[in-house]
Amino acid sequence: MATQKQQENLLLTEHLTFPPISLLDEIINSINLVLYDLVDKLETGLSSTDPSNLGYADQYAAERRAPERDEEGNEVYPEARLEIEEGVQKFETLMMGALDKNFDRLEIWTLRNVLCLPEDVGEWVRLGHYENLTIPQKDPKITPETLHALHRKLLETQKLHAALIAEKTRNDAQIRKLRSLLQPPGPKPGPRSSTSPTKAKDMGMSGEAPFAFLSHTPAAQDLGVQSLPQNGTSASTESRTPLTTHTTFTASQLPYLRELLATLKPHLSSTALPLRSEGGKEDLANERRVYIESQSKRILERRGVDTVDGVEGVIEGPRVRTEEVRGLEDLVQGLGRGREVDEMDVS
Repeated sequence: MATQKQQENLLLTEHLTFPPISLLDEIINSINLVLYDLVDKLETGLSSTDPSNLGYADQYAAERRAPERDEEGNEVYPEARLEIEEGVQKFETLMMGALDKNFDRLEIWTLRNVLCLPEDVGEWVRLGHYENLTIPQKDPKITPETLHALHRKLLETQKLHAALIAEKTRNDAQIRKLRSLLQPPGPKPGPRSSTSPTKAKDMGMSGEAPFAFLSHTPAAQDLGVQSLPQNGTSASTESRTPLTTHTTFTASQLPYLRELLATLKPHLSSTALPLRSEGGKEDLANERRVYIESQSKRILERRGVDTVDGVEGVIEGPRVRTEEVRGLEDLVQGLGRGREVDEMDVS
């Protein structure tokens, strides 16, 4: 259970949109930054000043000491740097202590007299955004665990929403990229324009939109393909082309066809197909034999084979004529006679 002071701080934080203590912290941090800057500049100024101007020459003279000299003959006071660092550090510590002491008083006084509410008033204060707000009755089912689960669900929903937005952006970019392949570029204004629309369309198809011919040519228009608007123009109304209409109608009839198929399946399983008689089987075999013979005959005739006597036992290739056979026989006989003469001469 929050105390009365905690409830008061919560109310002030909701009203001011920031914790009251954060205002005082910002003031103190700003003063500390100014003090650090002052100390750094003070140390830089003292270190860059000639030690003789800071009274070290008079101190050495009073103590009857001769200062050391460097290679260039300038007087050197070794203890000057060490005393400057120690003095600056003591000054910083003194100033920080004074600031902490006084600003602690400022913080206490401000929280008690300025950033506070009078006693017994916090319970009766109602902020502007709570006006006309109906507070529901306490529900015992709502527990811290359920609120935490709802909070996590809200966070996951926001993440999903952001992911969907990013996916939608990527999809839009991809669609624009694909449309650039199908959309021919719009006419470019210039002093001279071509009077041939076909030439301009061909130039756009072959250049920036290589696939524009799929939807912007006369052949595509004859098939009913809907053409996309050119770049730089917007279509006021979307008209359905015949191809789109037929496709939509066919897709809409698929569920009805499935229902018909489901109703026909029981009848197919219970109904027997008519069987052929024995004579019908012989007729089917004869028809098959005639078909095979006719097709074989046509193929052989294409290759130059004479099929007058039928196609059974025919050797594939051109037919040998009688004159060719007689010529081959005479040639073989002549070769045989020549071989016999050679054998007689050798003997």
